[in-house]
Amino acid sequence: MNIVCTTEKLKNAVGLAERMTGKALTLPTLHALLLTATGNSLKIRATNLTLGIEIEIPAKIEAEGLVLVKGEILANVCNHLSDASEVRLSLSHDNLTIESAHNTTVIKCLPPDEFPTLPVVDGEQIEIKTSVLQEGIRSVYFCAAVTDIKPEIASIFMYTEENTLVFVATDSFRLAEKKISVKGIPEISKILIPFKNIADILRVLDTAPETIRIIYSRNQIAFIANGLYLTSRLIDGGFPPYQLIIPKETLTKVVLLKQELLNTLRLSTIFADKFFQVSFAIPEDKKHITLSSKNSDVGSSISEVSAAIEGSPIEVDFNLKYFLDVFQALSGDSVVISFTQPNKPIVVKSVSDTSFLYLLMPTNR
Repeated sequence: MNIVCTTEKLKNAVGLAERMTGKALTLPTLHALLLTATGNSLKIRATNLTLGIEIEIPAKIEAEGLVLVKGEILANVCNHLSDASEVRLSLSHDNLTIESAHNTTVIKCLPPDEFPTLPVVDGEQIEIKTSVLQEGIRSVYFCAAVTDIKPEIASIFMYTEENTLVFVATDSFRLAEKKISVKGIPEISKILIPFKNIADILRVLDTAPETIRIIYSRNQIAFIANGLYLTSRLIDGGFPPYQLIIPKETLTKVVLLKQELLNTLRLSTIFADKFFQVSFAIPEDKKHITLSSKNSDVGSSISEVSAAIEGSPIEVDFNLKYFLDVFQALSGDSVVISFTQPNKPIVVKSVSDTSFLYLLMPTNR
């Protein structure tokens, strides 16, 4: 192998692929990147067996070939080549030589025939704007369970209803749902993407073009764009019928300024106990809500927040951290909180955007 390519494209591709190597796995091959030079391009491939990526960048190929090198080593070398616009990669006697204007580095190679192939996904196909996929995932992923005990909820659930793409995540204590209108989208009955792959998928989507193609089967999904092929394992299971727990009626509805509520909740964290419990109370006069937290070792906090209130007085306790998490997904200046009964979940929405719904279970006193 003997090629020349731009330093910046090589650095970006290697940096992205290296994050998906199997660093926690004992097989040395999975710590490595496979570089394949053919035609007019260089392909960089990585996998950790649940997630795999292949990135293709343009290159001047003087001699075709392939090489397997440790991903962390190659990424560190590329990060220190910023003084050169081009870089040459050549293979000789199982060593990869990387030459720039002021530096020559030699990296020992691994046997390339031991590197696993990436799955070729054959199944249903859809084409979608990358921004839609990013918005949907980012709106809900913080609610997914992080344990593998229940893999069906340690995932992001995607499905369609009519011309709407729906994203859902839950850890059984809270739930987030985001609906995005996508005209003409084909029917999707179920896609369950493992939560542990989501951060890497979002990182790749940040570099993807405006439109991306998705192919999915029962066990695999692939995201395809110009010069990019990303594949992930899917969860083969059933997501809980979450619609059944969304309250159908409202006992009390509260509208507040989002920033004022957020500031008050942050103040409450200073005095929260080890369970991060905060109490919401709506008094008889219904002119404000009261938020209180107490820690026997630190002190206590009681705050009043002005609100527009409809319905009956109520007092409910919640996990403060779970409540704070939702603000990353709420748009607009005001939020509406709907209460049913003290032991039933509340629903949090933005006043100006009803496409997002957040369900939060109360805590036991």
